Amino acid sequence: MNSSPAIEPDAPDLVCQLDNVQGMVDALTCVRWKRHQDALVELSEHGIVLIVEESGCLQAKVYLQRELFTKYEYGAEGRPRFGISLGLLVDCLNTFSSPGDSNTIEIKYPGPDMELLLKSVDTLNSCIYSEIRTRIPETSEWDYNFEQAGTTPITFTVKSAALKEAIDDLEWPGSSVQISLRQSPPCVTFRGEGHGDLQIDFMYYANTDLLLAFHCDTEVSYGYKYKFLKATTANIPGSVARENRGSKLTVGRGGMLKVQHLVSVAKALAPQVESAGYQQPSRIAYIEFFVKPEETA
Repeated sequence: MNSSPAIEPDAPDLVCQLDNVQGMVDALTCVRWKRHQDALVELSEHGIVLIVEESGCLQAKVYLQRELFTKYEYGAEGRPRFGISLGLLVDCLNTFSSPGDSNTIEIKYPGPDMELLLKSVDTLNSCIYSEIRTRIPETSEWDYNFEQAGTTPITFTVKSAALKEAIDDLEWPGSSVQISLRQSPPCVTFRGEGHGDLQIDFMYYANTDLLLAFHCDTEVSYGYKYKFLKATTANIPGSVARENRGSKLTVGRGGMLKVQHLVSVAKALAPQVESAGYQQPSRIAYIEFFVKPEETA
């Protein structure tokens, strides 16, 4: 007699495994701009999306596609959503991560009381197990809608390390940063005003090693609160700079700013495997920030 139909109602919505915990920690830390943050998690057959928000002016998303996981068994109908403490999730994941080692964890949802369950699966002498309480998610307060500003996207790609350094430098002038793009000569300008005045220019033809791409068919200029702009780069992991990655910024309709980063979640390969010519498929977590412009008078 086949008993599987009897256990199907109790089957979890998701059981997945990841062989690089540190990569997931890096991706989630990108959007952790303060100590206490609530996050919304959405599950689907395509992967996991985590969303955080601040004051109706800043929103960030982490996309963990199913291809990042070594195992991804999805059994839910629709797309389950739950609320969770981002800080608690990152701290728990850190307990599974050992420096210089790529540990494998299993993630399961829901547990008996709707918890998120974490368990180590590749340790011989011990097993780490964690239960994280979840909650019913609140309706998102900010129903943003990012739309292209014109027929041609207004966008530029800059080295992530250079972008972080520029925004860090702009902390001194004050609370507002003006981002301007002009066509001739092709240039992106960050200008901070407040206690002082500081301007940083990325000239496209002069700095192609820093400003990697530039597309603009009309001059635009919008102001953003410094604390929200700072959050988009404050916790970029060191791996992004080491891998010499770029960040893409796009100005949408009404000045909505989208900032995109790429964070590697790939497991480090042993030297002998690499020398054999094996090319590991790209395993990248996509990070997106949406920043509303300051209100103009």
